[in-house]
Amino acid sequence: MSVPLCLLFDSDGTLVDSEILLAEVMGEVLPRHGLPFTAAQYMEEFRGVRFLTIVLELERRHRTLGETQRQAMEAAMRESMEVRMRAQLMPITGMAEALEALSDHPRAVVSNGPERKIRCAMECVGFAHHFGDNLFSAYTLGAWKPDPALYLKAAEAMGHPPERCVVIDDAAVGVAAGLAAGMRVIHLNHFPGVETTPAGAIAIHRASALPAAVARLSPCADSHFTLQCSIK
Repeated sequence: MSVPLCLLFDSDGTLVDSEILLAEVMGEVLPRHGLPFTAAQYMEEFRGVRFLTIVLELERRHRTLGETQRQAMEAAMRESMEVRMRAQLMPITGMAEALEALSDHPRAVVSNGPERKIRCAMECVGFAHHFGDNLFSAYTLGAWKPDPALYLKAAEAMGHPPERCVVIDDAAVGVAAGLAAGMRVIHLNHFPGVETTPAGAIAIHRASALPAAVARLSPCADSHFTLQCSIK
């Protein structure tokens, strides 16, 4: 029997339905600090992108903030987001069942968010037992998607080579990072009408399709791959 593939999950939008909460919080906080921004703008243009990258792009468009103001703005955003998560956060539909079905696989969460946010999210939706301390934050590791280093460092810490890892990510930056890391990538594409899954990644449109997608990868786990398919 072959060794199970190591599954590296994104958090926001992949495991937990937090993207709209984050969009709304940013739409409230950023304008208070002089940066025009809406929830729709986050969803359409910046989903999954590092917070500082978003801020710097908005500063380029509108006005420059000082470092003290940036830090105060991020602290306010993080505090408000945690309150919203603890009150409203839900798992992605079907993900709880998918995780149970994939319980034989080593698993980790790999996110552009801070570790406190990742841990809070897993606790809020009851997923903490699936991942334990296998929580890898860009803030801790010093690399942000789409830089493949974040997934590569997580794989190394998990003790698996890139070719034995599967990235599960909903955002373009995460899919790009996984492919650049030389890993298999499953794109949980929530918006197939407007987002295209890149060549080399598998597209699924709901979490319930994830176990079958992983099973399709497992028999060819030791071969080099250039795979593109869609599971409806």
